[in-house]
Amino acid sequence: MSFSGLIVQLLNGLAAASSLFLVAAGLSLIFGVTRIVNFAHGSFFMVGIYVAYTLVDRLGGALGFWPALLLAAVAVGVLGAIVEVLLLRRIYKAPELFQLLATFALVLVIKDAVLWLWGPDELLGPRAPGLRGAVEILGRQFPSYDLFLIAVGPVVLGLVWLLLTRTRFGTLVRAATQDREMVSALGVNQAWLFTAVFALGALLAGLGGALQLPREPATLELDLHTIGAAFVIVVVGGMGSLPGAYLAALLVAELKAICIWLGVVDVFGISVSFSKLTLMVDFLVMAAVLVWRPWGLLGKPQAPSRYVGMPEAPLRQPSRAYLACAAVLALALAAVPLLTEASSYTTVLLIDLLIAALFATSLHFIMGPAGMHSFGHAAYFGLGAYGAALLVRSVGMPMELALVVAPLVAAIGAFVYGWFAVRLSGVYLAMLTLAFAQITWAITYQWDTFTGGSNGLTGVWPSALFADKRMYYWLTLALVALGIWWLRRVLFSPFGYALRAGRDSVLRADAIGIDVKRMQWVAFIVAGAVGGLAGALFAFSKGSISPESLNVTKSIDGLVMVLLGGIQTLAGPVVGAVTFTWLHDTVARNTDYWRAVLGGTILLLVLLFPQGIAGFAKQLFDRKAKP
Repeated sequence: MSFSGLIVQLLNGLAAASSLFLVAAGLSLIFGVTRIVNFAHGSFFMVGIYVAYTLVDRLGGALGFWPALLLAAVAVGVLGAIVEVLLLRRIYKAPELFQLLATFALVLVIKDAVLWLWGPDELLGPRAPGLRGAVEILGRQFPSYDLFLIAVGPVVLGLVWLLLTRTRFGTLVRAATQDREMVSALGVNQAWLFTAVFALGALLAGLGGALQLPREPATLELDLHTIGAAFVIVVVGGMGSLPGAYLAALLVAELKAICIWLGVVDVFGISVSFSKLTLMVDFLVMAAVLVWRPWGLLGKPQAPSRYVGMPEAPLRQPSRAYLACAAVLALALAAVPLLTEASSYTTVLLIDLLIAALFATSLHFIMGPAGMHSFGHAAYFGLGAYGAALLVRSVGMPMELALVVAPLVAAIGAFVYGWFAVRLSGVYLAMLTLAFAQITWAITYQWDTFTGGSNGLTGVWPSALFADKRMYYWLTLALVALGIWWLRRVLFSPFGYALRAGRDSVLRADAIGIDVKRMQWVAFIVAGAVGGLAGALFAFSKGSISPESLNVTKSIDGLVMVLLGGIQTLAGPVVGAVTFTWLHDTVARNTDYWRAVLGGTILLLVLLFPQGIAGFAKQLFDRKAKP
């Protein structure tokens, strides 16, 4: 550690902050006006760097390097406008979570479109003309291009600020951020305002990507990596606040730079690797800010929307016909292994479908009846999986007992995380759960001596009694059926009714003496325990476990399952889990562009069945049942 090294790392942090700000600024504008949590924003960043590579490579001689970068940003802005007009404009009145599902499907489509156009290899662009060298700072070399990036952030912030404060368009954008329904009531064409804002946000993301061309290669992993960082910046800075986004980008980037500078430090005789904290420092900051100031550093508490969604019908006890169909289905599932070979692919796939159904049902328990959005449910799935693996490997516990204890490990995690999470609501609660999940993932990923680090844990096989795949399938079927049945029983208990009362009206529930936050906290623990059971079953079915089971993509998969099936029906998560997992498996085995096919299918289902597959089927049944 040296003073010159610190200065250079802080300058690196400033350059990284400018890059983060460009992406986060667009995301903040889009959310502030449209209220869409746009998962595809990272895809616009990725497209920006790929388009810039092509324009510089083919037109750089005639057009010039810098005009090519600006043209790439404009092209991404046009792409954003097309996406808004053709897709998002059709679902603005849909529930917020279905909008999120549509943008996630768009991520899959764009990723495979980029794969088809540019291929799977990394593409490294040329150095920026005039900024190819380095300057000496305190005896150390610092890239000239990074100094240019340091200046870009404040310049873009100033230009966007002038646009928002000195033009009529900016006045409308700021008004829509505060109260978009009132802006529409005053006669403003809300549709074209949304299109313009979405295009501007996409342009900023594309510009951020294009400016990275001389610094890093274009890869297919940039989309999800970028959107995670952008969400952190937007939430920490405050939804809709551009100065807040820049402040948050500075804070996060400089903290990472300081961690890199510190390296490995002895603290009271214990070696602490601060450089490893870079994987989680942004999520630690987000968690701390959300707990202390939920609306962000420079944000303001959101005004409640006047739009009221479709009321949810009360849950009904299953009819005899429904129970008979469930019994027939259970008998059919139990008979399947008798018709197949011991380790057939069908048996393995059915185990995966059952585990996915249990995981999705546990997430639905807090999303549907409890009304709490969670982007980090994979944390409990992973805690259950790692708990089971470590109990068997390190303690020598039998598998059967580990399947009982592992859900308790996940429940303890839900007990801790839920205590903080239930104090928030809406997108802030979702982001806090995401932060906790990513912190858990980072610890698991880096704790080599305990969790196996990035390699995970292997040799986690079922006991001798269940070594045969058919026996393990029947065990999984029994435990999954028991878990789903128990969650249904809880929902029809006094606790379940109180939970739904708090979801429908916090004020009324509080007035009649229901402790809503306490009920939601217990719901988190229940859902975490069942999600942990799904994780434990997964670990023994695969014989190993890796940090990928806690990653954000696993949480997103759970969200897709719940929303695809229908959040307002109890059968929805099961239907969605089976549909998504089967589609994923079938499409991935038959085409290299499985993401585009899967994403297109999800988009089609969202547009045709905004209430979910099971919700649509229930509507049809109810209509036919009416005299």
